[in-house]
Amino acid sequence: MGTQNLPQVPAAKNVLSVLRYVAAQAGPVGAAAIAREVDLPRSTTYHLLAALVDDGFVVHLPEERKYALGVTAHELGTGYSRQAPLQRLARFPIAQLVERTKRTAHLAVMHGREVIYVIEERAKRQSALVTNPGVRLPAHLTASGRAMLASMSAEQLAALYPGPEAFPTRYETGVHSVPALNELLVRIRERGFSWEQDEITDGFSSIAVPVLDNSGLAVASVTLTVANRPALSPAAAARNEAEGILQERTVDVEDLAAQWLPEVTRCATEISRRLRPSG
Repeated sequence: MGTQNLPQVPAAKNVLSVLRYVAAQAGPVGAAAIAREVDLPRSTTYHLLAALVDDGFVVHLPEERKYALGVTAHELGTGYSRQAPLQRLARFPIAQLVERTKRTAHLAVMHGREVIYVIEERAKRQSALVTNPGVRLPAHLTASGRAMLASMSAEQLAALYPGPEAFPTRYETGVHSVPALNELLVRIRERGFSWEQDEITDGFSSIAVPVLDNSGLAVASVTLTVANRPALSPAAAARNEAEGILQERTVDVEDLAAQWLPEVTRCATEISRRLRPSG
C-alpha cells in the first residue's frame, strides 16, 4: 500500500519512526534493516525513504545501497538549537568561561553553510568583534563552524560542499576548495579542537569545541577569541599600514590551546550536559 493511502497520523508516525531510526545509527543503514527495525512493509519503507530523500532529510548512497541523514535533517536539528532553549541553557556557562579567562566567548549554531552567532559574551576591555548575535559568517572560515563541520559525516559534508561554487569568493583568507577543507577537518579531528587566525578579524585568533546533543551530534560550538598581537594606537596602526609593516603574531594557536582549551572544553561539556534529558 502506498503512503498516499495511509491515514494521515499513522503515516506521519511512520515517517518519524524511519527518520528517528536512521538518526540513531552510527553509520548508513539499508532499507531492509530500516523496515525490519521499525516494523513496516518494505514497499512502505521505500516510499517513505523516497519522500525523505526528495526533501533532503536523508541521502541515498547507491554504491552502498544504504541511507544516511541529509542536510535538511541537520538543519532541523540545529533549528532547535537556534531557539531560546539553547541560549538559556548556555548563557551561564558562557558567562563563567569569560569570567575565568577574561576573554570574549561565543556560542554559534549551523544553518546550511553558515554559522549564526546566538551569544556573544564580551570580556571587559576587549575589542569589539564582528560576531554579534544574529551575525552570519561562512562556516568553513570560522573556528565555530569548523568545530561543527568536523563532526559531520563525509556524506553530510559532500552535500554541503559539492564543489568550488560552495566557497564564497569575496573572502581572501581561509580554505577555498573541497580538498583543502577536508584536509583541514582531518587535522581538527586529530587535535580535538578547531581554530582560525586572522581569517575573520585581523589581529585575533580563536579556538572552538563542539556542543553535542544526546545522540552525539554537534548542535553548536563554543569559541574563545583572543588578540594575537599587541594593540596599537590608531596613529601607530596607520603608520604601519602606510609603510607596509606587518605586525607579527605574539600568540599562536598552540599557545592559545595550551592555555585556554581546557576551559573551552569545560564550557562546551557543561552545555552538552544541560542539553541531555534528565533522569
